[in-house]
Amino acid sequence: MLALRTRFQHFRALSSGTTAAPQIDNSSDFLSRVPHRKHPGIIRMNMARLPQEAQDAINVLLKKSAIRQLEEHVIRLNNYLWSRKRPCEDRDLREKATELEQKFKENTPFNSDLNLYQNDEKLKSRVLSTLRKNIYHWQPLSYTEQFGLVYLAARFDGGFAAVSRVLQEIYQRVPEFKPQTLMDFGSGTGSVSWAAHSIWGNNLKEYVCVDSSASMNTLSELVLRGGSEKGKMHITGIHFRQFLPASPKVQFDLVVSAYALNELPNYAEREKTIQTLWRKTGGFLVLVENGTCEGHQLLMEARDIILKRGDKEVLDHRPACVFAPCAHQLKCPKLAESSQKPCNFVQQYQPLRFSWNQPIHWEKFSYLVFSRGPVGENDSHWPRVVAPVLRRTRHVHCNTCCSDGKLHHDIITARRHGKDFYRCARKCDWGDRLPAMLSSSDTPDKNEDDEN
Repeated sequence: MLALRTRFQHFRALSSGTTAAPQIDNSSDFLSRVPHRKHPGIIRMNMARLPQEAQDAINVLLKKSAIRQLEEHVIRLNNYLWSRKRPCEDRDLREKATELEQKFKENTPFNSDLNLYQNDEKLKSRVLSTLRKNIYHWQPLSYTEQFGLVYLAARFDGGFAAVSRVLQEIYQRVPEFKPQTLMDFGSGTGSVSWAAHSIWGNNLKEYVCVDSSASMNTLSELVLRGGSEKGKMHITGIHFRQFLPASPKVQFDLVVSAYALNELPNYAEREKTIQTLWRKTGGFLVLVENGTCEGHQLLMEARDIILKRGDKEVLDHRPACVFAPCAHQLKCPKLAESSQKPCNFVQQYQPLRFSWNQPIHWEKFSYLVFSRGPVGENDSHWPRVVAPVLRRTRHVHCNTCCSDGKLHHDIITARRHGKDFYRCARKCDWGDRLPAMLSSSDTPDKNEDDEN
């Protein structure tokens, strides 16, 4: 009994570590019209499925290619892309070289060979040798015809699932938003166009797919044509470009960049590209990256560029607002932690039908959505569930990122938080939002302590 009491007090300490407790937000009175299992905070997709036309086209293209050991190539590419890091900046390399040079000089024994480091060439050689062994050697990907097919087999389905999940949130939370134009930066094999078309259908009239690789643009068009050059385009209104539109006045209702920021060679290029993408945004800007520390860092870098550094060329004066996943525009609390875990989410999907594939896969990704001006102000403060929900007897553990810019861990019970909020919390999962607002008190209930 004492052990149970101690364990409960431990969870109580975790849940009351913040100064505010969540309570049900009844401002919109939505619970009188929908069941708890369908409350507006639930935005996840049960299963992402590729359109049959895309699956058939990919099978045709891969059969024509007859690539040997495709499974091995796919596994190797997925592992490489997941472990990929940002390129090192010249400034960081110079600082590291200076530190190593000072360290080598200080660690040289006084009575050793006095001429050991008097020769600058010897010192320089050792510093360069150490740097090569300890820094990440970033290299741009070369999208040849064969590599493009391997990339198609490895990443089309997972990329489609992640982008579909993010676009589904926009569709659900802002039903009045019906984009007619879309720009996809780093379009690759074209999974973004398929995902957007599966959600908004023929409402989208124009797609501009921008990719610096001509072979990838050709491959993307072949998928749209069913795997044949003479086939009919499954999605009409698509235009392929190798460079971003030059005119600063051209805007698109929806701008997407999925798994493309890490293809840029340095911070200066990323900053320039992100500012250009925001300049082209008329409604929403969607950024998606791997659900790793590097992917999260790339998104937080983009967040700072858009929110804090602004744009010198301001043509649209509507402010930038973080639409998702954050419930605030403060510094990401995940970066404030000593471990700096990434803010990521998962989406279940059916992969391409290969003999080595399991029937169900999970895509882990990080994302960031900006809107032109505030959108959905009534529920923009709802906390985001940033970890799997732990459902226990008569209580639920929820880890959320809240509007106060802090991470909260709350133990939600019907007695303390009310039946409606408790039932909503039980139906939530990783990536959903709690229909809640923060209250100013967090007073434990003695009767609840005794009951637990």
